[in-house]
Amino acid sequence: MPSSDVSAQRIPVHFSPPDHWRHLEVLVAEDHSAYRALLGWFLEKLGLGHVVVGDGCEGFAAFTRRRFDLVISDCHMPRMDGYALARAIRLHERANGRRRVPIIALTANLQADEPHRCRDAGMDAWLLKPLTFAQLCDVLGRWLPGPPSAVSPAVSKGSTAWPTRASMVQTFGSEQVVNQMLGSLLHEARTDCAALADARITLNARLALERLHRLLGSLAFLGCDDLETQGGALIEQVRLQGVWANLGRLEMFEHDLKRYFAYVSTL
Repeated sequence: MPSSDVSAQRIPVHFSPPDHWRHLEVLVAEDHSAYRALLGWFLEKLGLGHVVVGDGCEGFAAFTRRRFDLVISDCHMPRMDGYALARAIRLHERANGRRRVPIIALTANLQADEPHRCRDAGMDAWLLKPLTFAQLCDVLGRWLPGPPSAVSPAVSKGSTAWPTRASMVQTFGSEQVVNQMLGSLLHEARTDCAALADARITLNARLALERLHRLLGSLAFLGCDDLETQGGALIEQVRLQGVWANLGRLEMFEHDLKRYFAYVSTL
């Protein structure tokens, strides 16, 4: 990334969106408001038309109303998740004789069987959270119709250390993006952490899993690999054993989250 004024709105210096992207439309289905805002900002900077919705039901309704050239969908959403949305889109395309639109999965926890679930649902590729501008450009260049983009920006692997403000600006390409995202992201993460505590107290496994999935999205964005790994393991343990068997682990995870959120709020 350039080392000049970080307050400027920036994209990778060697990447220019093809002219025909101005005539293309992208549908985004994502239940996390910070990621909706981030994807909308990225797509706007690339000159792509886009519609951003909060779950699969809204996504499918939008897909049936207008033409899209590519769909990006989070895998885990309320009401209709990304897998169900992909299956519904493929059925709709076949029933109405429509062309096959690329569907890109967005996930914070790509495990060994996740690619098979994506393929089985009719998805074509996936993006891993935390999503960077470079990753998005690379996938769009490969899957949007028309001539492929000439340059795929390099994707750097994040550090396992807690992020600094400078590292977040480098990851997301702009001081403006970090300023816009950080407050709302912390608010949502703290709300999800409080809901996770309620789920632990009431032994509500469904709510615990829902909030753990959302917190994984926040942690992926905020760049804390250790807590993200811890949260991913907790999801599997709660799914297999329930809340009661994991009370201590959940309480420790909530404690670590609050400590981390307190650090991020100082950036």
